[in-house]
This record gives sequence, C-alpha cells and structure tokens, in this order.
Amino acid sequence: MTGFDRFLMVDWSGGNDAGPRPRKDAIWIGETGPEGEAEPVYQRNRQVAEETLADVIETSLTRGERLCIGFDFPFGYPAGYAEALTGQADALSVWRWLAARVEDAPTENNRFDLAGEINTRLLQGRGPFWGNALKRDIPGLPRTKAGYDNPFPDRRACELRGTGTFTCWQLAGAGAVGSQVIMGLPVLERLRQRFAGQVSVWPFEPLDRPVAFVEIWPGLINDAVRRATGPDDIRDAVQVRLLARALSDLPPQRLQAMLSVEAPEEGWILGLGAEGELKGSLAACV
Repeated sequence: MTGFDRFLMVDWSGGNDAGPRPRKDAIWIGETGPEGEAEPVYQRNRQVAEETLADVIETSLTRGERLCIGFDFPFGYPAGYAEALTGQADALSVWRWLAARVEDAPTENNRFDLAGEINTRLLQGRGPFWGNALKRDIPGLPRTKAGYDNPFPDRRACELRGTGTFTCWQLAGAGAVGSQVIMGLPVLERLRQRFAGQVSVWPFEPLDRPVAFVEIWPGLINDAVRRATGPDDIRDAVQVRLLARALSDLPPQRLQAMLSVEAPEEGWILGLGAEGELKGSLAACV
C-alpha cells in the first residue's frame, strides 16, 4: 500500500432530508488534497451525498490519485450477527443484504420496519435492535430496552476501547448510531458496485485499489474539535475538516501501521489507540 493523495471524511446521518440550509445533525464532508484543505460541504440527504461521493471518486480515478474516504459509522456488527443474518461470517455480506432491502427516499425510509423484521426473524421480536422514533408502533421493534433480549455482544471490540461510543443496536435517541449503519451501508455497497474493482473496504479487504473506504470516529479528536468550534460554527463541519487534516498530516508509514489492524468480522476504527498522534498533528492549528 502506498500513501493517499486525498482524504475525504464524512459525518453521516440516518435521518430524513435536513433541508437546504446547512445545519447540525446532517451530512457533512471534509476534504484535504494536494491543493490543500477545502471548506466542509453540507449535504442535505443521502441521495445528494451519494452522488457527491461518486463525483469525487470519478475525479480522483481520472487524475490517478489514491483516495481515502472515512465514514463515521460502524462498518460491521458485533461478532455472530453477520452469520445469523446472512449465513456468512462476513461483514460485507451484511452490506449486500441491507442494500437489497433498505428503501430510502429523502423524506422517508424503512429502517425501523426493517429492524423490526430482523428482530422477528432472529429473536421473535425481542432484539437485537431497539429504539423506535416513529409515532406508530413497529411489530418486533421495542421502543426501549425493557424486555430486550440480545444474544450478540452489545458492542464491538473497538467500541469497548473507545470512550463515548454507542451500540449499533440503538436506532433512536441522543447519540444513537444504529440508524446511520442501516442507512449508510447500502450507500457504500452501491458505490462499491458502481466502481467495481476500484474500491477496497478496510479492514475487510487488502488496500490495493485506488479508493479505500475506512471507518472513522471523530470522538478520537474530540478535544481538538471542541477548541476549534466557535459559537457560530457547526461542530459536524469542524470535525470532518480537522480529521481529514489530521490523517493527511500523518507520515505515510504511520498511517500504514494504523491500517494494519485485522478485524475481519467486526471492523475497526481508524486511529483508535493513536489519539495522541492525531490530536498532536492539529495542535498548531487549533
């Protein structure tokens, strides 16, 4: 693996269209490339973001660049889930499974209903997913963890090491990441198919293709983000900008060492355990 020429960091959203005006809790993309750092770009929904990412990938391939794109949601589920759901102990089998079943439009999607169907199939409606944000009840999807049952680990190994992480089983509520996973993985799978043979997914595949998808978590540089966020700034935009810069500033050999982690089923967070280095590279600019 050689170094990357361009870094894109994406703050994702599992919700509906966020409107035309830039706001928090939406999709933001930060970019650092050979020409320097770009202003973070607001994306009002996943459909817009998917096309933006496709355009960047197409442009980078045309230029002969190596591109690293980070997404702030889990690429895999806790051990055992992939095989229970798809019959294969392979995280990418879950990507394909979700891509074939998730229905997504700017103002509505089926993530809660699909989670209820999964729960009913695996545990007669007691889990592993919980958290229904809709007014109507969803068969098989508990609103809370009352009566909840889950044979799978609550968190992945990497999340047990990261302070402040949330379980991917929680679909609604403050900090919940479960909806982002269900709605994000199908987008990544479509991009993989659209650029077949050009995209590697870390850490499930060798990084021997021009484009790499990696899992990120801005919480690793939380202190730097807090210092850099002014009263009129949107935190989501600040954190993708800083994380793109921090990764691009790392020596290629150090980044390669971070990417040497093996986690074939659950996935891993890029930079976990190297928070000091990431924040250190930002010390002069925040």
